[in-house]
Amino acid sequence: MSTLEQVRINFSNDSVGLLNFCLGFIMFGVALNLKKDNFISLINNKKAVFTGLASQFLLLPAFTFLLIFLIKPHPGLALGMILVAACPGGNVSNFYSMVGKGNIALSVTLTAIATVVAAFATPFNFSFWGNLSPETSEIIKSIGLSFTDMFKTVSIILVFPLLLGLLVSSKTPKIASMIEKPVKVISFVILMAFIAVATIDNLDVFKNYIHYVVALVLLHNLMALGIGYFTGKLFKNSEQDCRTISIETGVQNGGLALVLIFNFFDGNGPMALIAAWWGVWDIFSGYIIASLFAYRSKRSTNKLKQVIK
Repeated sequence: MSTLEQVRINFSNDSVGLLNFCLGFIMFGVALNLKKDNFISLINNKKAVFTGLASQFLLLPAFTFLLIFLIKPHPGLALGMILVAACPGGNVSNFYSMVGKGNIALSVTLTAIATVVAAFATPFNFSFWGNLSPETSEIIKSIGLSFTDMFKTVSIILVFPLLLGLLVSSKTPKIASMIEKPVKVISFVILMAFIAVATIDNLDVFKNYIHYVVALVLLHNLMALGIGYFTGKLFKNSEQDCRTISIETGVQNGGLALVLIFNFFDGNGPMALIAAWWGVWDIFSGYIIASLFAYRSKRSTNKLKQVIK
């Protein structure tokens, strides 16, 4: 496994810049969907919101560190797992909450709030948990990563576009309504095309080393989905809210993790493999868990109808 240390993912500066733009554009689109009702739901459903944030930013990083301690992966892979766990949920989680019969308003609200919180929480969690292990701490120290640098990057990529979208949504609601769906579709297509091209450009790396990360990401992602759902249950949230919290915790922003890896870690291979495969896998796992939730709802409805009859 020592060969992993020499692996680097090839991304040009233009490619990194395009990925930065993609993520910013996606967050701008998320903000266009925010309505006054989302913030009213925050006031009326504070427990679910705080449960969701605690699940994402407190429990997931902590359990990720515990998982790493137990299975002891390559330090670069471990650091990639910590970085993914430190990132906020991805915007596609809103769609999966809809498919899974979750609380869509809560999903959108959590995505927005988590994005703002991430400006502080992502660099803090990464630095805190990454420096607890001597092996991962050595990688962080070798590139001289600072909390301030990561804070600025996350703010520029996520928070500023979100605030711009909120401004457009509040000042020109008609325009926001007109461009909301096209922006979402275009940003998603651009991101998928970017991932496809990046994979093709680094096909040899993925073919030779992807087997190192498939099982790790599967286990890590399953753990994240479980943490979200059962934390919701533990704090007596509704079934709808538990489903949304599960999806928000399990569908992490792998794109942001990749941006940070290429901005600060020079395309560190093991870290990038984890983030890239997570970004691909949670598209499938998010849809799978959402479909299972939807199936459970359908069965419950059918049983209720039979009882009524």
